[in-house]
Amino acid sequence: MAAAESDRDPPSALCSEFLNFSAKDTASRWMASVDLQQEVYHHLALYVPRILCLGPSGCSSREEQREEQREELACQLLLLAPLEWLLLGEEPAAGLALLQENNQPSPLCGHVFKVGEPTYSCRECAADPTCVLCMQCFLGSVHKEHRYRMTTSVGGGFCDCGDTEAWKKSPYCQKHTPTPNNRDTEQDPVAQLPADMVARSYNIFSIILKYAVDMLTWEQEELPAGLEPPERGDTYYCMMFNDEVHTYEQVIYTLQKAVNCSQKEAVSFATAVDRDGRKSVRYGDFQFCEQAKSVIVRNTSRQSKPLRVQVMHSSVVAHQCFALKALSWLGQIIQYSDGLRRILCQVGLQERPEGENSSLVDCLMLNDSKMWKGARNMYHQLLMNSLLMDLKYKKIFAIQFAKNYRRLQTDFMEDDHERVVSVTSLSVQLFTVPTMARMLMVEENLMTTIIRTFVDHLRHRDLQGRFQFDRYTAQQALKFGRVQSLIGDLKYVLISRPCEWSDELREKFLEGLDSFLELLKCMQGMDPVVRQVGQHIEMEPEWEAAFTLQMKLTHIISMIQEWCSTDERVLIDAYRRCLSALSHCYSGLPDGEQPISLSLAGHCVETFRYQVSQDKVSIHLPVCRLLAGLHVLLSRTDVASRFPEQLPLGELSPPLLIELPLRCLVLCAQVHAGMWRRNGFSLINQIYYYHNVKCRVEMFDKDIIMLQAGASMMDPNHFLMIVLSRFELFHIFSSADCRKRYREANKDAVQQNNTLIEEILHLIIMVVGERYVAGVGQVEPFDEVRREIIHQLSIRPMAHSELVKALPENGNKETGLERVIDSVASFKKPGVTGRGLYELRPEWNKHFNLYFHHYSRADQSKAEEAQRKLKRQNGEDTALPPPVPPPLCPLFGSLVNLLQCDVLLAVQGAVLQWAVEPSGGGWTESMLQRVLHLVGMALLEEQQQLENSGRYDDVTFNYTCKITRPGEAPSTSGSVLALLESLQNAPHLEVHKDMITWILKMVANIKTIRERSSSTSSVTISQGQGLEETVRDKDKAERKRKAEMARLRREKIMAQMSEMQKHFINENKELFQQSLEDLEASTSAAAEHSPPSLELSSVAQVCVGPRRLGGTERRQLVTCILCQEEQEVKGHGKAMVLAAFVQRSTVLSKNRRRVLPNAEHHDPLFMHPDLSLGIHTASCGHIMHATCWQRYFEAVQLKEQRRQQRLRGHTSYDVENGEFLCPLCECLSNTVIPLLPHTHTPDHSVDHPGLEVWLKTTSQQIAALHSAHRKQSDDVTEGTEPPVPEGFRIDFTPLNPFSSSISEMITTFSMSTYKVGLKLNPNEQDQRVPVLSWSTCAYSIQAIERLLMDEEKPLFGSLPCRQDDCLSSLTRFSSACWTAAPLKTVHTQFIRLLAALVPDSQVENTPCILDIDMFHLLVYSVLSYSSVHCLDQSRKSVIDSAHLHLLHLVTLAHLVQILLTSTTEEVCMEQDGGGSEEEELTCQFYSTLRQHLGSALPEVTSGWQLWRCVKAGVLPFLRSAALFFHYLNSTAPPPDLLVAGPGQWEALCSYLSLPSNLLLLHQNQDTLLESLLYRWCHHPGIRQTLQGGGAIVRFPRESNQLINLPEDYSILINQASSCMCPRSGGDKSRTPTLCLVCGTMLCSQSYCCQTEVDGEDVGACTAHTFTCGAGVGLFLRESQVLFIAGKTKGCFYPPPYLDDYGETDQGLKRGNPLHLCGDRYRKIEHLWRQHSIAEVIGHAQEANQTLVAIDWQHL
Repeated sequence: MAAAESDRDPPSALCSEFLNFSAKDTASRWMASVDLQQEVYHHLALYVPRILCLGPSGCSSREEQREEQREELACQLLLLAPLEWLLLGEEPAAGLALLQENNQPSPLCGHVFKVGEPTYSCRECAADPTCVLCMQCFLGSVHKEHRYRMTTSVGGGFCDCGDTEAWKKSPYCQKHTPTPNNRDTEQDPVAQLPADMVARSYNIFSIILKYAVDMLTWEQEELPAGLEPPERGDTYYCMMFNDEVHTYEQVIYTLQKAVNCSQKEAVSFATAVDRDGRKSVRYGDFQFCEQAKSVIVRNTSRQSKPLRVQVMHSSVVAHQCFALKALSWLGQIIQYSDGLRRILCQVGLQERPEGENSSLVDCLMLNDSKMWKGARNMYHQLLMNSLLMDLKYKKIFAIQFAKNYRRLQTDFMEDDHERVVSVTSLSVQLFTVPTMARMLMVEENLMTTIIRTFVDHLRHRDLQGRFQFDRYTAQQALKFGRVQSLIGDLKYVLISRPCEWSDELREKFLEGLDSFLELLKCMQGMDPVVRQVGQHIEMEPEWEAAFTLQMKLTHIISMIQEWCSTDERVLIDAYRRCLSALSHCYSGLPDGEQPISLSLAGHCVETFRYQVSQDKVSIHLPVCRLLAGLHVLLSRTDVASRFPEQLPLGELSPPLLIELPLRCLVLCAQVHAGMWRRNGFSLINQIYYYHNVKCRVEMFDKDIIMLQAGASMMDPNHFLMIVLSRFELFHIFSSADCRKRYREANKDAVQQNNTLIEEILHLIIMVVGERYVAGVGQVEPFDEVRREIIHQLSIRPMAHSELVKALPENGNKETGLERVIDSVASFKKPGVTGRGLYELRPEWNKHFNLYFHHYSRADQSKAEEAQRKLKRQNGEDTALPPPVPPPLCPLFGSLVNLLQCDVLLAVQGAVLQWAVEPSGGGWTESMLQRVLHLVGMALLEEQQQLENSGRYDDVTFNYTCKITRPGEAPSTSGSVLALLESLQNAPHLEVHKDMITWILKMVANIKTIRERSSSTSSVTISQGQGLEETVRDKDKAERKRKAEMARLRREKIMAQMSEMQKHFINENKELFQQSLEDLEASTSAAAEHSPPSLELSSVAQVCVGPRRLGGTERRQLVTCILCQEEQEVKGHGKAMVLAAFVQRSTVLSKNRRRVLPNAEHHDPLFMHPDLSLGIHTASCGHIMHATCWQRYFEAVQLKEQRRQQRLRGHTSYDVENGEFLCPLCECLSNTVIPLLPHTHTPDHSVDHPGLEVWLKTTSQQIAALHSAHRKQSDDVTEGTEPPVPEGFRIDFTPLNPFSSSISEMITTFSMSTYKVGLKLNPNEQDQRVPVLSWSTCAYSIQAIERLLMDEEKPLFGSLPCRQDDCLSSLTRFSSACWTAAPLKTVHTQFIRLLAALVPDSQVENTPCILDIDMFHLLVYSVLSYSSVHCLDQSRKSVIDSAHLHLLHLVTLAHLVQILLTSTTEEVCMEQDGGGSEEEELTCQFYSTLRQHLGSALPEVTSGWQLWRCVKAGVLPFLRSAALFFHYLNSTAPPPDLLVAGPGQWEALCSYLSLPSNLLLLHQNQDTLLESLLYRWCHHPGIRQTLQGGGAIVRFPRESNQLINLPEDYSILINQASSCMCPRSGGDKSRTPTLCLVCGTMLCSQSYCCQTEVDGEDVGACTAHTFTCGAGVGLFLRESQVLFIAGKTKGCFYPPPYLDDYGETDQGLKRGNPLHLCGDRYRKIEHLWRQHSIAEVIGHAQEANQTLVAIDWQHL
């Protein structure tokens, strides 16, 4: 550091020079100079190294911030101010204001997005999904009423508001709508500026931009001419650069070694390098920096290339830093004026003398990959603010960009930075503008350039020139990922198709298509597979790369087809080119194949020998499939029918067209049949993706279309024979008598053949029946989407997101779902859990097709089951006939002949014949089902043709005639129809009976139509329907008969059963008799016993004081969940325990900022009323023997030790902290509460001393205890002994009322609360042990009382039994826990507690009554008094008297507390009439307090208001006290408190033996209490607090709630995007996370914000939970809720934000707008208030083991 200091100017000299510097004079001097550049450079050379980069960084963050501020200020005053004076010619602030005033604002918004900022795209109006609005523009536009998509920006794009090409309609928001006067003016904005300013700005911009470009691209040691520093010291920086290869951990470790810094400093270096792209890690002389560099390089070059490190002279670094500031300054200046913006554009794009690519912008672009991240971001930002905002220069820039496209992309491939920080990412801003994309296509041949660049970068080829990818390593995946960005650019160019074509565009598009076909030819046939026979494949072949490529190109292929569809000439030309490309692919195909001749059913066809199961076959056939797509377009646009002469339809034979797609489909069939199982998973995965929604549109679907195209141009018999041959089934159907079953010896082969026959029948169904593609059938795209949805919803009701996933997206990420869905489905909203579901409307069920081509096998069986079930419910037959198909287009019209051709009839006949004689395994029911489906399709086709044609003679389709013909000569078996009739009643085909019946009905129906037509040609079809109805009626009658028979059978069985039952009872008479008598006895006993209870309830129920009733009469019988043994709860019995969970809590806290006390010295005896930290106990309510539990827990510990040796991971519970899961319900627990018997009813014969007497006696007892304690400690006997009350024996040791096992459990639970409450190791000798046990009792009761109050439930009777049992056991345990502590300890505590109420001269440091929570005081004093009372052997008073007096005293103290802290400013309407007794007494009481405190209390005259204040304030205390005494004394609650409603106050007061006018407590004992009041009010703390010496807690304390969340989720995203990380100087927070408890925004899961808690590094969220939630936290993070408990536990919980479809959307993947669901948020709040967060986490981690593995502490 000393070395560094010496190089600086002495600070004072610098300061004086700075102060004397005048920007105005400097500007005037420059203005007068001849060579402005030389002057400016001289100034920069002098000042820049003296202002910037003056020494080491990485000192404390505060100093670093101060240093940054100093640099900013100096740069502005000494470097930028003179430039502004020179540019504006006047005082900068005034000059800039004037410029802005005269500037016509641009209609473009141009707001550049920050990382994580919300962006909006209108799904109705945006030209494509890349057109987005910022939040301000969106809220001010009409699009917020439309369907829109919301995402978060990755940074770097800008808002498209005002860009007319980006929107189909409404391009402007309110703010950017151009005014009428500037809408038409296309004048040059430069003309608006004064001429001299224009000249000056050209000069200045040229100098500064050139300086910045030179410095950012500078690579030499010496600075450029004119910038050399006056004196050059030996001061260097060791500069480390970012790369995407090394991890954070590697960098941190290396830095600690190299520059000898701490972990914290290394982390801050690493974050800075990652953020800015570079950071200096050492400062000093050359040698010193060089040494650090060599260590870093050596350490990071082991596995990969080393980190880039450079030793740079400090002056070079300083100039580079200023270059960035200068670019930023230019960006700010041009915001003031469009004229200046245009001048900067001209300067940047001006060609320099060096020739092509010499402009400054070119220079920046071409050096992009050499720059560091910060520099790139800065100049990209400037390009966006200047060139992209000026439409004229945007075009010039786009041309330069396209010219250099190949070179820029090559640089990007070599570079390792992400695309976001590469200049190539600007393509999205240029290529998505349709006019610009087409201009670049025509002028720069952009489409061809992109495709050729892409092909050049994929260099791996096989001998045939096809792509061949190596093993897919991570390095290759990265490289391949970079190459794919080119496909993205091509997609941008093609995303909007042209409406009108020019000849140049046609030419360039077709040229681009040629290069695209070259690319597809390299993919045609790649990754071929050969069937493995004998042994399994050894190495899984690489397949992922090819499919990744296919997926990326899917949209491009679809877009190219869309472009072709808009122009007939282009379409015809494209079809020709594609056909010749396909011919080229085929040229190597049939050579060397042996031609063979096939004959079947009297038809003959020539083909060649090829077997999929033996030869090479590939799934990748993109050229074929593109041709299929274009063929459909010929049909759709009617080009085929209008210009047949221009189409080369005869060039390629149909058998060749179908060859490759057919092989592919046969491969799928054989894989299904299990013939390729030795080829491993790679083939299975390929087949999966071939059918998958992401690829199928351009793979499977197009193969089906190609078969349809081929079949429509061939004789159907020939087509089917070739298909049979390729499926390797020809031999089965071609034998002389194919209906005799083909016998195969090998069982495996039989099974394979069966599956293949099923598959071939399915294929025929698809080829004939799949007509829902516009161009194949006469349908619209709308119908296609509707059909997909119908079939998806036929499986089961589905959520919106599932439907979207099941439909293919187009290039604009649209599926067309929303337009269709409401017409076919109804939406069911979700409840508090789950999601909304769409259900299919019943009228669409008739469109269900069992053999829908996009069903997987699993889907098909589910859909079939669901549909049959539905039909049974509706009482219909279970046939699932094919739906009526749409008519075919003319080009595909001849497809229907497949259904009636001889070969298919032969196949159908064979299968039916096999089904008639079902012996042997040569057929399956699925085969039959498919045949029936095909027959049904043919009949529907015939019926439709008959109905649609006027004359029946024209109908060429006569399937019914063909199926009535008997079989051919050798097999004279019956016709297809005859076989069907014989199958109708076959017992083994019961399932298909309904379907066969449907077919026979159809045949009869068609026959009638034909007969009618022969007799009269003007037949009406309605009679046909009539006939169908009669058949239907017969059918109904048949079904009714069956149902009747079934009913009779059921009745008969029931009668038999009841007979058997009677028989059984008669045999076992005595047994039944006995149980009945017992039952009667018990009911009569209940009747006798009920009157006393009624009488009792008429006497007021009291839970405290000598008049109370105990609960001892009830025996408590409980069952152990582990050994199932039943036992009574007794004080001397075996201990029974309740599983419980104790945790610290801040749920009731009124002061989260209170620093948690030091556990060693913290005294918990007095709880502050702000309840800043409590101990809460909850239980699942399951009871065990203590011994059973101990055995169980030991087993858990043992298991955990073994598991740790094996796995070393976390579990959902931490055994070291005593945690375990309840053996029954697996609820998280960490201790057990012992069950204790009920307290006895007090002896009513003993007299009840008044308050005065009791206080006197108690004070004498306390005095005696004081003196006894003094004796013990000092061993002194002098002094007068205080009088000891009669029967009070100080030396008496009471008997322990509990057995040893119960005492042991009392200690166990006491230690748990001690350990959790203080976070200390157990220490039974600590005096605080009983206090913490009482504390958890009081706090848990308060928490439950608040919960009941907030949910407006009655105080008693509404708690679930687990909470009821927990509070009951907890309270009784607390009343007994003093027995486990030394008596002296408990005595001391009682004495201190009582002193807070009745001041005692011998007790010091008693807090004032404003600093004590009265309910805790009541609980502690009532429970500790037992220890004093047990010494009183006089038997003259019962302990209940003391309880009542303590309650009265504490209540009174609480009234004083409420009145002292009441705020009665909000004066309500004064009540009419005289005040009641309560109000008068309240006024008197308040005035008494004012006498004691004077001006500290404000004057209040309204008694009504004071009484209202008192009543509301004291209610929570009274409710809690009622709960406490109810559980302590087991007293039944009064009926009024079992319901919510009026009458609560009186019932509550009488239950607690209090007058309903509480002030009578004071009135009745006026003289006695006056002295107490006086002492309370004169405590020094009271005045201090009331006069502002601390936060005052008001009563009633308001319940805490989770923070209010905005209704619209995007508001939250916006807040999060502007959230800065508090530690890394002004950097964006990576994953901002919102605390739902206090509303703090945290920076989670990042190194920068890690802190140390208990010696361990934890993330910001975990650290925050310890201060805000005592270890429990609820956070909202990236649209999911995060629960955290401690350091190792956490889980995700469904967020409260849902879209319109009732679904959550994590990471905004779907982008539907999200809104707050109140019910779900309230549920989360309820869990928090109930203290159930840890329990929810425990259950979640048990259910999902992956949650356990997450490092929650780093969040």
